[in-house]
Amino acid sequence: MKVLQVIPAYFPATLWGGPIHAVYGLNRALARLPGMQIRVLTTDCAGPGIPDRLDVREKPFSFGPGHEVFYCRRNAGDSVSLELLRRLPGFARWADLVHLSYTYSFPTIPTLLACRLAGKPLVWSPRGALQFSAQWESARRPRLKRAWEIVCNGLLPSRRAVLHVTAEEERAASQGRISRARMAIVPNGVDIPALPAGKPLRPQGRLSLMYLGRIDPIKALDNLLRALTLLPGAAVTLEVFGQGDRGYTQQMKALAGELGLGARVRFRGHVEGEAKSAAFGEADVCVVPSHHENFCNVVAESLAHAVPVVVSKGAPWSAVEPHGCGLWVDNQPATLARAIQDMAASDLEKMGARGRAWMQAEYSWDAIAPAMRELYASTMQAAGGRWRAS
Repeated sequence: MKVLQVIPAYFPATLWGGPIHAVYGLNRALARLPGMQIRVLTTDCAGPGIPDRLDVREKPFSFGPGHEVFYCRRNAGDSVSLELLRRLPGFARWADLVHLSYTYSFPTIPTLLACRLAGKPLVWSPRGALQFSAQWESARRPRLKRAWEIVCNGLLPSRRAVLHVTAEEERAASQGRISRARMAIVPNGVDIPALPAGKPLRPQGRLSLMYLGRIDPIKALDNLLRALTLLPGAAVTLEVFGQGDRGYTQQMKALAGELGLGARVRFRGHVEGEAKSAAFGEADVCVVPSHHENFCNVVAESLAHAVPVVVSKGAPWSAVEPHGCGLWVDNQPATLARAIQDMAASDLEKMGARGRAWMQAEYSWDAIAPAMRELYASTMQAAGGRWRAS
C-alpha cells in the first residue's frame, strides 16, 4: 500500500508539539508492516512563528525502508510552500491513499483538491483543531475558521473520505464541523522506553511534580500553580517543561512569583529525546490540568515511563482510574490540590508499573499501526479499491 502523508511540518520539528511525535511514530510503525510504503510531503519549518528552518537538504530524506520524507522549502508563514504545491499533484497520483494531518494550514485545501481531482481516498486527521474550535471560547478567528471548514466540506470526496480522531470526545466535537466525511477513532500510540533501575521516589521527602506541554491558556498551568499554594510548603515541588508564546510564558513565571512559590517551581524550557526521558525519570507524578485536549500524548508518555498521572477531565483519560495509575479530576485549583495530596499518600511505584503495562498492551505503536492500516484498507474499499496485507 502506498500512502502519501501530507503535513505542514514534520519530525524533527518537535516545537510543534505532540502531533509531530504522533505522526512520526505512526509512520515509523507503518513502514515496518509488510507491503507498506510511506511518503511524507511537508515543509522545512522548524516551529510555530519562528524563522528557523530544518537543515534537511537530502530529497527524499529516508528514516528507513519505506519511510521517505520530502522537506519542501517554506516561502511564507508557517507552512506556505510553492515547492509542496508543485509536488502535490504527482505525489497524490502515486499514492493509493492520502493521509492529511492538521486543519487550518496551507496544505489542507490543496490536498483536498488534489484528492478530489485524482480520485484518491483520503484519511484526514485534524489533530484536535476542530475540537479546539468547537469547545474553546477563546479560539482565534472563529468566523474565518468556519468559512474554511465550509470550503473543506465542499471539496471533500464524500464517499472516499474519513475523518480520523483519537477519542470519542474529539469525534463528538468534530463531526458537526466536517459533516461529509465518516468518522473513525484510532488513538495515538506511544514509544515504550527502557527504564533505569532503582528510580528514587520522593527525593528528600518531597513529592516532585512535572508539567510537560505547551505553555498556553488552554493548558491551565495557572490553575496548577494556584493548586500548589494549597499544598504544604516545600513538601511539593513542580518542574515545568515546555514553551509557548513569550509573553504568556512570562505571565506564568510572574504568577509563580506573585503566589510566593519561589524555588518550589522551576521553568525548564523545551525538552526532547534523552532530556525528556530524564525529566520523567526525576518525576513522581505528572500533572495535566488542561481545559481541553483531543488525545493528550503526554499522559501516554508519562505512563509509558511508569510515572502516574493526575489528569483533568478536559482530557479523554477517565480510564486511568480503573487501571489504577492515576486520577481523573476537575481542573480547579482546590480539586487539583486534593488529587495531588491523594497521590502523595499512594504507592506510586505500583501505580507507575500498572500504567506502563497498560501502555504496552494497548497503546504501543505495534498495536496502533495495524489498526491504522485497517482504516486505510476500509477507506480504500469504500472508494472501490482493494488492498490485502501480504
